[in-house]
Amino acid sequence: MERYEAFYPGKVWLDTDGKRIQAHGGSVIYIDGTYYWYGENKEFTKPDNDIWHWGVRCYSSTDLYNWKDEGIIIPPEPDKPESSLHPSACMDRPHIIYNRRTKKYVCWLKIMNKDQTQSETVLTADSILGPYTLVKENIRPLGMSAGDFDLAVADDGKAYYYFERVHSETICADLTDDYTDVTGYYSTHFTHSGPPYVREATAHFMRKGKHYLLTSGTTGYLPNPSEVAVADTWHGPYTVLGNPHVGDVSNTSFHSQISSVFKVEGKRDLYIACADRWKPDSMDTKYEDYAIVFEKMFSPDSREEMADLFKTMGESMNIKDDTSIADYVWLPIRFTDDGPKIEWIDSWKIEDYE
Repeated sequence: MERYEAFYPGKVWLDTDGKRIQAHGGSVIYIDGTYYWYGENKEFTKPDNDIWHWGVRCYSSTDLYNWKDEGIIIPPEPDKPESSLHPSACMDRPHIIYNRRTKKYVCWLKIMNKDQTQSETVLTADSILGPYTLVKENIRPLGMSAGDFDLAVADDGKAYYYFERVHSETICADLTDDYTDVTGYYSTHFTHSGPPYVREATAHFMRKGKHYLLTSGTTGYLPNPSEVAVADTWHGPYTVLGNPHVGDVSNTSFHSQISSVFKVEGKRDLYIACADRWKPDSMDTKYEDYAIVFEKMFSPDSREEMADLFKTMGESMNIKDDTSIADYVWLPIRFTDDGPKIEWIDSWKIEDYE
């Protein structure tokens, strides 16, 4: 198997066994000299089956180019139809943080329930690779339907949970000392009337004492413009700086959706925005072509129009796509006086950055 010596955004990315990497909606964590990249295992997710996921898969690397498959660290539960880990359950965006006090790795999972509400499942483990033990299921944080999210830990060990209060606003909530629940203290941000403007896929990162939130709009697996905001504290207030994607004529975040941001160890100022290209076969779409459809979908005054709109949009509106062939777009973040910027690069190397 040929080894990679650079990143190739949007191209098929294979692991060291020559198989497609399956770590979607994923994050990267650095532990004792090794990077671990984990996410949704979509290897069996096809439009003609009822498999949304096949657990959480993890990979390891020391150079960020070449990734060894460490296996499924949170397996699906195909024999338990009621489980939030059943393959048909819409499990998305696993996030794992380490609790120094309890010495546990804590994983939160977003679950889209059959009644259209969204809840969380929490598991813990002694090792990043598991085994993970279920702690809580069907959590509705703060009594809310909680969608896409990110977890972050401060230097003092306090942890925070950023999530989309479904189709209305972004919430920043304090986590309990063991990171398995919320305390009840929270703040609200980026209030919108509904999709496609509501912010989801929140990715938090810190740089030079500033807090940044990278978010996407709400258009299913169809890509849309990203937005970056900055604050001086965990709870804000956040100032919206606009779309970080420079020269993106399609207005689709280079046909991708950011899932997380991490700083490269040993580099002075290299941050990587990790994104999924959920629909690599729909590169000709433009945001403006379908944004109005999502606005009407969630407008009480437009319900009767939706049947015709769905016919007009056709298969591109199908959220049950062949995500087993989704690709990744990893790009470096450049910092300017106007905020973080992400530019398209066909290929790039970590070694080119200080």
